[in-house]
Amino acid sequence: MSKTRGNTVDPLDWIERFGADATRFTLARGATPGGDVAVSEEWVAGSRNFCNKLWNAVRFAQLNGAGAAARADGTGRRAGAVRSIPAADQLSVPDRWILSRLAAVTAEVDELFEQFEFAKVCEALYHFAWDEVCDWYLELAKPSLTGQDEQAAQTTRLVLGEVLDRLLRLLHPLLPFVTEELWTALTGGQSVVVAAWPGEPALPSDAATTPGSQPSADPAAEAEMASLMRLVTQVRRFRSDQGLRPGQQVPAVLSGIGQTALRAHEDRIRALLRLRDPGEQFTPTASVHAEGVTVELDTLAGFDVAAERRRLAKDLAAAEAEIDATERKLASPSFVERAPAAVVAKNRDRLAAAQHAARRLTERLAALPGSSGEGA
Repeated sequence: MSKTRGNTVDPLDWIERFGADATRFTLARGATPGGDVAVSEEWVAGSRNFCNKLWNAVRFAQLNGAGAAARADGTGRRAGAVRSIPAADQLSVPDRWILSRLAAVTAEVDELFEQFEFAKVCEALYHFAWDEVCDWYLELAKPSLTGQDEQAAQTTRLVLGEVLDRLLRLLHPLLPFVTEELWTALTGGQSVVVAAWPGEPALPSDAATTPGSQPSADPAAEAEMASLMRLVTQVRRFRSDQGLRPGQQVPAVLSGIGQTALRAHEDRIRALLRLRDPGEQFTPTASVHAEGVTVELDTLAGFDVAAERRRLAKDLAAAEAEIDATERKLASPSFVERAPAAVVAKNRDRLAAAQHAARRLTERLAALPGSSGEGA
């Protein structure tokens, strides 16, 4: 690469197009000792999206009344206005889980900063913020925040505010401008620059817990939430395979959940999976078994069979066209003999994938009501 030839990354161009924090985070994420990493525009665009994700999370917290009060002494809370998180036995399992995960991530980040492993710091905080806080905890918090139990809603607000407060402070060395704006808006504090380093977040063991106390991992809550996530992920994958829209409400029965550790989470599972209570006309047409729970669904309730048939037929035609083109290519001796082995192998993999897709689509077409069993 040469600046003279103009084939290097221009940080000023990235700053203008994507922002200073997105550029900084991208370069830090690529700072892997002992190896060269090809940093592309996709990386910096992803960093910009990460900044937007944090902005949306803080906005969601503020719209729902969550926030950490700010202290005049710069620790992140206003003196005389400290609201402690309740004791662990008064917290919901999702609240205990996210505090436990925050404790683990904070300890990990502290150690990585000490070792100057900035790329690993970025990865740890990126996946915690995006995958665990935004993708899971915010979704799990919504039923509590919008429910009729005001005490549960207030507890969730406290936990959400605490998690975002500490997360923004952990991210500040990597995203100084975004975190400054978001942290001051969330907490009302003077500046995150003078705020105390979060150290390790506290998972309270009693109601007298104060900020700065030592953390406590909660393996039981983490195991319970891991089971819930596996169940939800598997059913979501099945819904997608069945062509059900993400927001579509589907009648369902969760059989056997009362005999599992997930028995207290049925309402949360239904909210995450968009499952409604079965009516009198409930007729299960499909089932998914995971984590000791059998989720029986009526996938045809409110289902446009004609539209689904057209969609499947279109996908099947595309798969069959891919099969025909790939088979003709592989049947050509000149291609098989002259093309690199890796290219031939890739085409064979494409053929196998297209054949699998065609079989699956044919089976789904045959399973639709009114089908004669011969496909579309």
